[in-house]
Amino acid sequence: MTRLFNDPSNFALEAISGMALAYPQYIKPVHGGAVRATTCPKGEVAVIVGGGSGHYPAFAGWVGPGMAHGAVCGNIFASPSASQAYSVIKAADNGGGVIMAYGNYAGDVLHFGQAAERLRAEGIDVRTIEVSDDVASGPRDDIRKRRGVAGDVIVFKIAGAAAERGYDIDKVEEIAWRANDRTRSLGVAFDGCTLPGADEPLFHVPEGQMSVGLGVHGEPGVYEVPMGSAREVADLLVDGVLEEAFEIGTDGYSGRAIVLLNGLGTVKTEELFVTWNRVAERLAQAGITPVLPEVGELMTSLDMAGVSLTITFLDDELEQLWRDPVDTIALRRGAVAEREERVLREQAVEEVVVAAGSEESRQLAGRILTALQVIKQVTVDKEQELGRLDAIAGDGDHGQGMRYGATGALEAAEKAVAKGAGAGTVLVQAGAQWAESAGGTSGALWGTMLNSMGGALGDQDGGSADAVVAGVRDAVAAVQRLGGAQPGDKTMVDAIVPFSQKLSEQHQAGVPLAEAWQQATTTAREAADATANFVSRLGRSRVLGEKSLGVPDPGAVSFCMLMQALGDAGIFDSN
Repeated sequence: MTRLFNDPSNFALEAISGMALAYPQYIKPVHGGAVRATTCPKGEVAVIVGGGSGHYPAFAGWVGPGMAHGAVCGNIFASPSASQAYSVIKAADNGGGVIMAYGNYAGDVLHFGQAAERLRAEGIDVRTIEVSDDVASGPRDDIRKRRGVAGDVIVFKIAGAAAERGYDIDKVEEIAWRANDRTRSLGVAFDGCTLPGADEPLFHVPEGQMSVGLGVHGEPGVYEVPMGSAREVADLLVDGVLEEAFEIGTDGYSGRAIVLLNGLGTVKTEELFVTWNRVAERLAQAGITPVLPEVGELMTSLDMAGVSLTITFLDDELEQLWRDPVDTIALRRGAVAEREERVLREQAVEEVVVAAGSEESRQLAGRILTALQVIKQVTVDKEQELGRLDAIAGDGDHGQGMRYGATGALEAAEKAVAKGAGAGTVLVQAGAQWAESAGGTSGALWGTMLNSMGGALGDQDGGSADAVVAGVRDAVAAVQRLGGAQPGDKTMVDAIVPFSQKLSEQHQAGVPLAEAWQQATTTAREAADATANFVSRLGRSRVLGEKSLGVPDPGAVSFCMLMQALGDAGIFDSN
């Protein structure tokens, strides 16, 4: 259980703040995360790492000479927003281009990708590296679709060392991908982790069993096997990773390897050392020589009881880069030259300029504010229910993320309404803040939906039924463009597509909007319930395959909850 916290919603922010106060020689906090406390040579490639919080020392614990230049830190187990990534990168940029490296998760890909596009539009050369080392999460013939786990440590260290040597961005990118493609990981869990403020872990492993193929966001493993001794656990992990071992001489493989034995939060270091005896024995039998191995907590999952093994099959260049000096809070090796303290430019607060809407649109903005109040209350009331649903085949943070997003959206909308904004601007501001506050995939998608609705309504229209139906249609199209999901993938799209189709059908038939909304909600709810019969093809639950059967998609369920609440509150009765 996570015992020490104040307000659970501020846990990630307070953790970064405390880390920066404890280690001012290493990091300085900025909006969205942290950057190096010391200067870097002008023109040096900046390596920016990131993801959700709850994984210490990931991600700010790896910021420093020889590794990362900055870390973007989202909420617990939720990808950071695009604006947070943009903020950290702008603070850390040295003028030599930027490598953004993060685990291959849908939310991270969405948000970092949006930040990259914004930065490229400003003339900054940005490359992305999606770490994909987890052998349990995808086939060996398509490793770049796997998720990233403890292999982050190795890829980030090697990329940082290449940047430290002064390599240009093309070379740093090539080296980072090479390190990723030669890295394999496998983990086991003995019990789940507990989010700050929660009473129960996200999942339990059956007594006497261990869960194989766990994720680092509280996701359960792919299958269970009987609990083993330290030797047996070591054998299981080594066997799983070495199924994809390189042959000596293949692509320059030298027979030497980086090896990490990682505790996920509760397993003590002494237990890891006991397990390392057998790992080292098995590697020797396989003709593999570990190079500066690491044993300890390297990539955690709050208080999860578990352990993972990571191996990178080295060539000579990667070995040299792994051996290079590094000086961060969590990883220190060799001597680095003293640097001057970094002086951060004060980050400008973007003033939101609001053009006054028409009288009709301002009246509609007031109704939208009421709608967002309804939405926020539903997310508060249903947070635990959605979290439990998400924990079965996901990472358990969907309820928390929805509440964070809805709360932020309402606050932004209240400010916009107070300035006389029309409906379109209110929705656009609310969407931007939903994405910022929630992070994660759902944050990006709900932010996009609100933004699209705002674009359709504008600041002059009074919210005609035609405009609302068109706005919903635009929002659904935007979600599908951004996330890439189609009906049948077991995502929110399975509910929003039939909702939009039914709403349009009923509207064209002359049905009043309020009634059409209720009928569309019923159709969407039936579609959401039907996702229990689907095997997930996208998102974190896709790794679990048939274990996701029998459970409806949390995103589809939450969408229906909110649409039902809006209909019940009479938001559309006047249309």
